[in-house]
Amino acid sequence: MHIQIFDTTDELSRSFTEWFKEQLAKREPIRVALSGGSTPKSLFDYWRSLPDGEIDWEKIRFFWGDERCVPPDDEESNYRMTKEHLFDFVPVPDEHIFRMMGENDPSTEAERYGKLLQDKLGRKQSLPVFDLVILGMGDDGHTASIFPHQMELWENASNCVVATHPVSGQQRISLTGRVINAARRVAFLVTGDNKSDKVKEIITQPDEAAKKYPAARVQPESDQLFWFLDRQAAQKLMAGD
Repeated sequence: MHIQIFDTTDELSRSFTEWFKEQLAKREPIRVALSGGSTPKSLFDYWRSLPDGEIDWEKIRFFWGDERCVPPDDEESNYRMTKEHLFDFVPVPDEHIFRMMGENDPSTEAERYGKLLQDKLGRKQSLPVFDLVILGMGDDGHTASIFPHQMELWENASNCVVATHPVSGQQRISLTGRVINAARRVAFLVTGDNKSDKVKEIITQPDEAAKKYPAARVQPESDQLFWFLDRQAAQKLMAGD
């Protein structure tokens, strides 16, 4: 486990970008699963502000770790957020973008996307292998769209599953834990003091936390797990209280 802590979200975005460019230099093309949420939004805003040529967009294949079951133009769509904050500003070829189609029947789409991953990614022991999975974490300890009340979905034999938000009841498509943990590298981007309790518990008491929180079950077989935290998210981890 590799942990880095930053004073601001901007510093986190800059450091993650330098690390990401190192990964891109090692493997071309690089196949990445994106996350939704406010921290990736800040990252995408940073990426689009970079000078032309700073990132070679031709060398990246974009996938998603989860998507809400809404049309791509809906304000809750992870795809729409990425498009409005990144794709509309940088030269990513359309054929390099593989979105989860939230407007489709959820079960049918989970199966379709799972097959797409089998076709587009390298495989290890029949599992599709991402070069990098970018994850966020909710203040309830969920990651991708697997929530604590549906822990059984983490070990589901499929590549993708249909999950349900515990409050809204909204359905979502999500990668399963098996696919996340098969990735060559996994990076958590976590900001905000509302995450600080879970951050400390997951990092300092991983075995106990894994019984309760999907995010604690992120344990890639490669041992390449990276945490990019701001000081608010890491405050209790640093304080040790």
